[in-house]
Amino acid sequence: MPSRPPGRTHTKQPAPGQPATRQRIGLWIIGAKGGVATTAMTGLAALGRGAIQPIGLVTSLDPFTQLDLVSFDEIVVGGHDIRAGRLAEEARRMWVESRAISPELLDSSADYFASVESRLRPGTVVAAGEKIHELADASIAARVETPRAAVARIRTDIEAFAAAERLRHVVVVNLASTEPPPELPIPIEFKTVESLLDDPKKCPLPASSLYALAAFEAGASYINFTPSTGATPAAMQQAAIDRRVPHAGCDGKTGETLLKSVLAPMFAARNLDVMSWVGHNIFGNMDGKVLDDPRNKATKVRSKDHLLASILGYPPQTHVSIEYIKSLGDWKTAWDHVHFRGFLGTPMTFQFIWQGCDSILAAPLVIDLVRLVELSQRKGEYGAIPWLACFFKSPLAVAEQDFSKQFALLETWAAQQARAEHAGGPHEAGQIVSR
Repeated sequence: MPSRPPGRTHTKQPAPGQPATRQRIGLWIIGAKGGVATTAMTGLAALGRGAIQPIGLVTSLDPFTQLDLVSFDEIVVGGHDIRAGRLAEEARRMWVESRAISPELLDSSADYFASVESRLRPGTVVAAGEKIHELADASIAARVETPRAAVARIRTDIEAFAAAERLRHVVVVNLASTEPPPELPIPIEFKTVESLLDDPKKCPLPASSLYALAAFEAGASYINFTPSTGATPAAMQQAAIDRRVPHAGCDGKTGETLLKSVLAPMFAARNLDVMSWVGHNIFGNMDGKVLDDPRNKATKVRSKDHLLASILGYPPQTHVSIEYIKSLGDWKTAWDHVHFRGFLGTPMTFQFIWQGCDSILAAPLVIDLVRLVELSQRKGEYGAIPWLACFFKSPLAVAEQDFSKQFALLETWAAQQARAEHAGGPHEAGQIVSR
């Protein structure tokens, strides 16, 4: 792709005699009409006017409250989606189908949804897989474009958003449905990948990676909250470093896998032999509908199933099932059965049931990540960010899977930034974040 300068943003000058205000940032959502996206928007609207408490937000805890994080009302939302339907109607599904967000909160966010909808643009289904293609509006499904053209169009949308809203920076977050694994191997060198963007049959990048590349080309940060490929390949991570933008991912850790990352270290610390760990998951939202396709499901299962061997130091027998049960809506139930061996070889069993509202668990983490990644970019960090590992099932640039150790990485980084900000000194971690 020809070299182009990063997308420019415009600084709004204060009127004479008026104090300068901090410039706003953009949150550009891929999959903006989904449950997690609309829940995050409802939360931002309510938080911005002080209507709710910040329960579930990690950045509302110390030491994060000591950081110069962007305020909720300084975040402007736009995005891409491939589906038809009004944004407010999609948001209302969280009440009608799942009884998860009160009608009062949704009604009070009507103007916010209308404003965001004016900033939504058509997404792409290039290399997104058959299941996601089926969900697309007819006009989007019929669009014919090369991967390079899709990247250029998406980049233009992001840059236009930044210019129109006079934003100092944009953070792109992938909240789209899980795509199947790439059909072709992705070369290690980005220049090789770049040379294939004109040929849809030879280009190995799936849709999530095209969105990531467009974000990088626009000078935007990128967060992959899904198990899709995104910026995970080495070539994509190099593209982020070359363009000096930060990124994080992949696959937000919100429920069953979060518990695995907390409980597995207990078995390891007590030297208990985990012989098998079986997890059954049922839920009925749009993500569950997409994961009902075995090809898409394969991506999710791989993301959920790999951390146990890393934590325990050996691979127990594992099985992860994911089933779409329409009546459950956004409510996810996970039942886990752990068969372990103790002293004298005696077998024992541990079981737990996790029931949670998927979007309610995920949305505050999305807001946290946007605030933290934006601060990272402002402080000069770029490339994959390891200290955000605790938010993801498959974190980039770090092998640690123990949640407590991952969270310690985040706390250490936050404490460093707080000390530097309070002392008025230089940023302590402004360097390339390695692949």
